[in-house]
Formats: sequence, structure tokens, C-alpha cells
Amino acid sequence: MGDHRAQPGGRARQAAPGTPEGGVSTATTPTSGPGSGVPEEQVTSGPDSGPPEEKARTGVPGQRVGDPDTEEVRYAPQWLQLREPADAAARAVDLLDPLRIRLANRPGRGDLAIHDLGCGTGSMGRWLAPRLDGAQHWILHDRDPYLLHFATVGAPKAAADGSHVGVTTQRGDIGRLTADALAGASLVTASALLDVLTAEEIDRLAAACAGAGVPALLTLSVAGRVEIGPADPLDAEIAEAFNAHQRRGDLLGPDAVTAACEAFARYDATVRVHPSPWRLGRDEAALTAEWLRGWVGAAVEERPELAERAQAYLESRLAACAAGELRVVVHHSDVLALPHPAGGAA
Repeated sequence: MGDHRAQPGGRARQAAPGTPEGGVSTATTPTSGPGSGVPEEQVTSGPDSGPPEEKARTGVPGQRVGDPDTEEVRYAPQWLQLREPADAAARAVDLLDPLRIRLANRPGRGDLAIHDLGCGTGSMGRWLAPRLDGAQHWILHDRDPYLLHFATVGAPKAAADGSHVGVTTQRGDIGRLTADALAGASLVTASALLDVLTAEEIDRLAAACAGAGVPALLTLSVAGRVEIGPADPLDAEIAEAFNAHQRRGDLLGPDAVTAACEAFARYDATVRVHPSPWRLGRDEAALTAEWLRGWVGAAVEERPELAERAQAYLESRLAACAAGELRVVVHHSDVLALPHPAGGAA
């Protein structure tokens, strides 16, 4: 994904509804938080009803839908559809072989039980389930029932070897995730999650996975680096302001991957990290344009004194994007953490 608010992993800060095309917004809207292992409500998967859209926990450029005074925030399908192919292309396939080896040697065997935290509309399952052998049961966690509905109807039906894939959903708060909530789990996954967490929340996630002996595949966390070609003198200043915006409050933003690696290591897990950049060119122009609006808007929210220069910068960048002349690399990292299996099995 790209920056939460513009990249995967980041607080959801989004352009305000009605912001003119190409305009720089300094408005901040609330966001629904990622789900957790403590259910408030559970739903079983149903029949397909068309293509779902992916949740953007980024400074999401799409139009916001729903009551601005509640935490149940929904995102416009246009943005959500735009980002899923980029996310799928970016995720690090090099981490799958060590994951498959671990899953093949897990205690107990049987169906894979996979918890997807902050699942949005379920793009992680659509990407990963067809890449793993064996029957799978995905437990999709999120606070937003609207997103859980899309995740359910768009859930994958078959594993790599044709085995059945089933889905249930749970609403809850990631702050209550514990080892007990992961009892019997085979894997924990998340996409664009780490950088919207605090250090305490990441430590709690690592402790829960380690306590249950469950591996974790945590993808698309922002790395704090963006490359744009052709270069512009304002690129670095916008990037710096955006990164500062991601670190507001206690959130880790671009520091999240390092914090997660350190946290899992404290619990004696083996940790692997692999780059997972978005590479956006002519074919991704629509996504690039929306990403730019969110990226610049977050930077201006952090540093309002940039507004005038940022407006001219954004207009120039959008024009280059429309002409097919812009190339963007938004850097992310994927993390695979392999705690010691529960019961001491190899």
C-alpha cells in the first residue's frame, strides 16, 4: 500500500470531503481502528456478491463516507479499489518459503487457522490464501462492520492446492489481543498495520504471538522513504513533513518496522524483513494522483506554512502524472516473525 494517509501504515488522515481536485486539505478525520482477537460480534462467510474494495488506513485520499462524529469511518470504493493491485504487487513473496516451512512443521497440523488483524475488506486473504497449501480458516478482525461485510463476500474460496478456504469475522479492539485469543492459531497476518500502532501496542502484539507460539506476517509498513522522478526541490521537504505527521502522538509511523523487529526479538522470535515497495508508473496514474493528494495534504497538515508552495507543487505533480511522466516508488517493508512454537516443537 502506500502511505496511510498516503501510505500503508500510518494514521488515517484523509482529505476532507469536497476538497477540490488537486487541492491541499489540512482537515483531519477520525478513523476506525484495526480489529483484534477479542470478538464483539462474529459473522460467518456468505456467498460472493461482487468485487470488494480494500481498506485504506492511509491518509486516505478517497472520499469519506459515514458519520464524521463516530469512529465507524468508511472509505470510498474508488480509492480502495485503486490500491489493492499495488499492494498485491508489492508484498514480499521471498518471505513465503520460510513461512510455508514453518506452517508445514507446526504442531497438530489440521486446517490452518489464520487471524488477519485490521483486515479491511480482506485483501491480505485474497493475496495469501491462494499461495498456501491446505485447508484454511481465516478469522478476519476489524472494528468496522461495513468493511467486514466486504471482506466476507470477497473472501477467497480455495487454497493453492484447491483445498477449501472458509472465513469468519470478529469485531474488536487490537488493544485487547492476547496469547489466549490466539490459542489454536496457525498464523497472524496484517497489512499496513504496524505504523498505525504505538510501541506499547507493538510489544503487546509480539507478546501475544510469542505466548501462543504463532508466526506473524506483517506486510506493507511504511519505511519513510519516497522516490519521485523527475525530482523536484520540494520533494524532501514534503517527505519530511509527511513523516513527522505519521509520528504524531505516540504512533510509530516509519519507525514501526524497527520497533517490531526489536519487540519480537525480545521474545526470542526469529525475524526476517524484506522490502515491499509500491512502484507506480504510467499504468498506475490514477493511484499515483490520489496518493499525491494524501501525501501532500498530510505534509501541509503537519506544517501549514508549506501550503502555498505545496499547492503549486501538487498541481505540477498532478499534471506530470496525467501526462504519464511521473514515476513514484513508495518504500515499505514486510516482516515475518517466527516465535518458538508453543510446546517447544521444532
